[in-house]
Amino acid sequence: MRRFRLGAIGVALAAGVAPVMAAAQGAPSRYTLQQAIDRAQAQGLTALAAKATRDAARQRDRAFGAGLLPQLSLSGQVPTYNRSIIPVLQPDGTTLFRPQEQNESSLNMVLAQRLPYLGGDLTVSSQLSRLDRVGTTSSRTWSSTPMNVGIRQDLFRPNRLRWDSRVQELQAESAERTYREAMEDVAIQTANTFFDYYSAKLGLENAVTNAAVNDTLYTLNNGRFEVGKIGENDLLQSELALLRARVALDGARLEHDRTLASLRLALNLPPGAPLEVVVTSEIPEVAADTAQAVAQALRNRANMVELELQEVNADRRISESRFGTGPGATLQASMGFNQTGSEVDAVYRDLREAQRFSLAVSMPIVQWGGRSANIQAARLDEQRVQHTNRQTREQTAQEAHFAALQLAQARRSLAIAAKADTVGAKRFEVAKNRYVIGRIGMDNLYQAQNEKDAALQGYLGALRNYWVAYYRLRRVTMYDFAIGSALR
Repeated sequence: MRRFRLGAIGVALAAGVAPVMAAAQGAPSRYTLQQAIDRAQAQGLTALAAKATRDAARQRDRAFGAGLLPQLSLSGQVPTYNRSIIPVLQPDGTTLFRPQEQNESSLNMVLAQRLPYLGGDLTVSSQLSRLDRVGTTSSRTWSSTPMNVGIRQDLFRPNRLRWDSRVQELQAESAERTYREAMEDVAIQTANTFFDYYSAKLGLENAVTNAAVNDTLYTLNNGRFEVGKIGENDLLQSELALLRARVALDGARLEHDRTLASLRLALNLPPGAPLEVVVTSEIPEVAADTAQAVAQALRNRANMVELELQEVNADRRISESRFGTGPGATLQASMGFNQTGSEVDAVYRDLREAQRFSLAVSMPIVQWGGRSANIQAARLDEQRVQHTNRQTREQTAQEAHFAALQLAQARRSLAIAAKADTVGAKRFEVAKNRYVIGRIGMDNLYQAQNEKDAALQGYLGALRNYWVAYYRLRRVTMYDFAIGSALR
């Protein structure tokens, strides 16, 4: 960690001095920047929304994985009643219409398993049915299929299950990386909100100090004017400075309250909750190599997974265009045992073999160039994806490269701004004392005051820029250079 010397007001706040206008409403919650970020990432509303999105993606991935396991289902019709007049074919070839009244019930249990490498379906089933004829010739018939093993397999067609598995794998990884990036976005937003309030707090203290100093100077100048040591113009200039200081104080109070409310919202604290920020002079001593930053960004960013997902989808469209509308076939085969009888016990004795095999063939003959056009369109889409992905990778690399350089520049600027803040505060104190004893004029005093205020704002801006640059480098690389490991 590296220390920077703070100005007079910065030292007071770093030591935890409460602002002069704070009311004693109980012990306030004290937050350093890291503590504020930790709370925002754990309890902030933005972080909670990101966590819900990630958890939903995990559940969808879990549901997809569960769908690849054997699925057991039970279905049935209890009962199916039918009373109607139907055509009945007679032995002599004629057809007569006969009334019928029947009640049919069935129960079927199926164990199904998708075949990941083939893309087909394997099933093991068991079925029991009952048919009741009602009327003058009432009867009851049972039918059973104790076990039947079947397979259904598409031939010369895309393996949709293999593509779905690859897409789901990439989507799950993208969701995890997107969540981690969302946490880093929360860190950047919290750092900005934190320093908005810190700047407003120091600005308010500075405005209180300026108003008090200008009030003292106006009282002093009023006495000097009465004894003729200064002219009316100098007295009016002092009064104008006092009025401006009071206006600035009102604006500083409003900005303080606004930024405090924003920080409470970022940390998900209740309105009116006591809150105090503590800023130390220590910053991480991070030396980020640009080549390492680029390599980590290309390895860890969520958009790299998104690019791979786009490439997989482009390859999938080509495969579906080539095999989805060309010659193909569907193979279905099953083997098992069945029996029928008038009693339920009988249908499970003396079982007979049941076999079924079918091969359905589909062969388009005339498509008027539609298949080749679809294939060409899919290949052109693949080229588009390749070009846009290359551009995205180059942009990601550039972003990481300049983020590393920006952090180094922000560290140098902070060192200079901290020194300028200290010098500006000391110079104003010297100028004020010299003005009181009449050694310098009013213009020099107000110039020193303006320079002191500018130096303070410059320091606050440099401090904010450093921390934002630090967390932005983490965000664009998803790598913690302070400890030398990827963010998890």
